[in-house]
Amino acid sequence: METFLGIMIPFLGTALGSACVFFMKKSLGDLVQRSLAGFAAGVMVAASIWSLLIPAIEQSDGMGNLSFLPAFVGFWVGVLFLLLLDHLIPHLHVGSNQAEGPKSRLGRTTMMVLAVTLHNIPEGMAVGVMYAGFLAGNAQITAASALVLSLGIAIQNFPEGAIISMPLRAEGESKGKAFLGGVLSGVVEPIGAVLTILAAQLVIPALPYFLSFAAGAMLYVVVEELIPEMSQGKHSNLGTVFFAVGFSVMMTLDVALG
Repeated sequence: METFLGIMIPFLGTALGSACVFFMKKSLGDLVQRSLAGFAAGVMVAASIWSLLIPAIEQSDGMGNLSFLPAFVGFWVGVLFLLLLDHLIPHLHVGSNQAEGPKSRLGRTTMMVLAVTLHNIPEGMAVGVMYAGFLAGNAQITAASALVLSLGIAIQNFPEGAIISMPLRAEGESKGKAFLGGVLSGVVEPIGAVLTILAAQLVIPALPYFLSFAAGAMLYVVVEELIPEMSQGKHSNLGTVFFAVGFSVMMTLDVALG
C-alpha cells in the first residue's frame, strides 16, 4: 500500500494542477508559464542529482575507480531513449506553432497532450526505480527517500497540470476536456512507475543503471524543453530565479528528509 500511494502521488499533483481550469478564467500569462517551467526544471535537476545519480554511484562503490561507470552508461541510455521517443512520436510543445516528430494528422490539442506525456515518462520511471530499490531492501534507498522524490515530482507536476489544461482551454476545448487532457498526460507516470518496478525487480544488480537512466531521461527533458521555455521572451531572468527556487526546494527535501 505504501508503494502504491507513493507512485500515485505525482499523478495526483498533475490532476490537481489540471483542475485549475475550473477555477481560472484566463489562460496563463507568458511570465507565469515561464516561471512554472523554471520551477519544474529546478526540481527535476535536483532530483536527478540527489535522488538518482548520487545513489547510483554510491551503489557501485565496489567497482573502485570505475564506480562512475554504471551511472555514466545508464545516463546516456536514458538521454538516447528520450531522443528516440522525440523522433518517433508527433508532439507539439505548449507555446510553439511547430510540431516535432514525424508528420501527423493529429490535432494540435492531441499533440500538446503527447508533448507533456513524453515529459512525464522519465518522471514515472524515476519514482518507479526508487520504489524498486526500496522494495529490494537497498541500503541507500529508504521509504523516506522514495517518498521525497514522489513529493518533489508532485510539487512540480501541479503547475505542469495547469500548463497543459489552461492552453487546451484556450485552444477552444471545454473545461471538462481540457481537464481530461491534463489528467491523461499524467497517467503515464504511475504506469511507467509500475513497469519500472517490475523490470528492476527482475534485475536488481542493474539498479544503478536504472537510477541513472531515469536521471538522463529527466535531464534531457529539462534541457530540450523546459530551459528553452523558461528562457524565451522578455524577463527571461524570472525563469532562472524560479529554476533556483525549484532546485533549492527539491535539494532541501532530499537532504533533510531523504
